[in-house]
Amino acid sequence: MGKFITFEGIEGSGKSTHIKLLAGFLNDEKIPALVTQEPAGTEIGRKIGDILFNRRHREMFSETELLLFCAARAQHVREVIMPALAAGKYVLCDRFSDATFAYQSAGRGLDADFIRTLNDYCAPGLKPDLTLLFDLPVEAGLQRAARRDAKLHDPSLADRFEREKIDFHQRVRDGYESLKRAEPARFRVIDSTQAVGLVAQDVRRLVMDFIKNGHQPGR
Repeated sequence: MGKFITFEGIEGSGKSTHIKLLAGFLNDEKIPALVTQEPAGTEIGRKIGDILFNRRHREMFSETELLLFCAARAQHVREVIMPALAAGKYVLCDRFSDATFAYQSAGRGLDADFIRTLNDYCAPGLKPDLTLLFDLPVEAGLQRAARRDAKLHDPSLADRFEREKIDFHQRVRDGYESLKRAEPARFRVIDSTQAVGLVAQDVRRLVMDFIKNGHQPGR
């Protein structure tokens, strides 16, 4: 079996950039890796994502949001992640179940026990072996996200979550911190305030330690 490595963090934390950089590095090292993401890791998931992130869907209830994310996960786990793990690959996933606890439980206030039960149904027995948490202050992350969105051909296409108030994003960051405290052996925190090159070095070091030390997260 392969190993499952997830990349988590608030808006603008840089995780999507660094998952691509790491994949390129592992490819150069001849280490088999698959890059995927939630909810857009499958064709069905991409269609669900179009609904979830569309800024026009302001009337979406938190419960609807949760169920859509979990529906995409159920498809993603079975269609993409489990087959890749069975083939012996390192699966690098941009967001997974931790994001649901951070955004829908800590951020939206939905019941964590229900989310845990629902996630166990959608992704039976699947949990990340290593999670890289890209952390930076909320204000800095939102500023980065705004600069990124300004480069879009239509900035109004930026996703629905970035329109949330700053206290929502702070709750999400705090939610990630709680998850890290609960499972310190799985999480590795990366200081995303650093320059891109330094963050990339940290990512490579942590992942290679994980690979070389018999799949135990680096100390």
